[in-house]
Amino acid sequence: MIVVLLGYMGSGKSLIGKNLAQTLGCDFIDLDQFIAQRNDMTISQIFSQKGEIFFRKQESLLLNELLKDNKKLVLATGGGTPCYGTNMQNILKASNAFSVYLKTSVPELAERLFPEKEGRPLIAHLNSKDALIDFIRKHIFDRSPYYMQAQLRIDTDQKRPKEIVREVVARLF
Repeated sequence: MIVVLLGYMGSGKSLIGKNLAQTLGCDFIDLDQFIAQRNDMTISQIFSQKGEIFFRKQESLLLNELLKDNKKLVLATGGGTPCYGTNMQNILKASNAFSVYLKTSVPELAERLFPEKEGRPLIAHLNSKDALIDFIRKHIFDRSPYYMQAQLRIDTDQKRPKEIVREVVARLF
């Protein structure tokens, strides 16, 4: 089974994914890191040198490659992964995949993302926390219809990673 973690950037997909994979005794893959490795570039370099369209094509290609794999895996997707092309449909159609939406509030996301915004191409240009909050709010509104299709939704605010992992494991077994 592939546990596919969905959610906005900063929702904890990578942190929860690593902990969940350790708990389940399986591999963990961060889709953004996988894309970066396959292209021998950082995500920021891919965006600046090849553009978002190239990135999204690579994202879809590699997501589908991973979904065809039959090994046990925890996969942290990028925040926009389910919203492009047929990615969400492909996640839901994959017989070996279970999707989990890590739902995090806008204020919590802004607190997590503002200090690290320089390393995130989509928000690096935002100069204030208010601008970031407005940006996140709009994106969450646009992306929620995709995220809400996940088979499991977990509110992450005020929860420790171990609590979230326990909730996911309880639903898997």
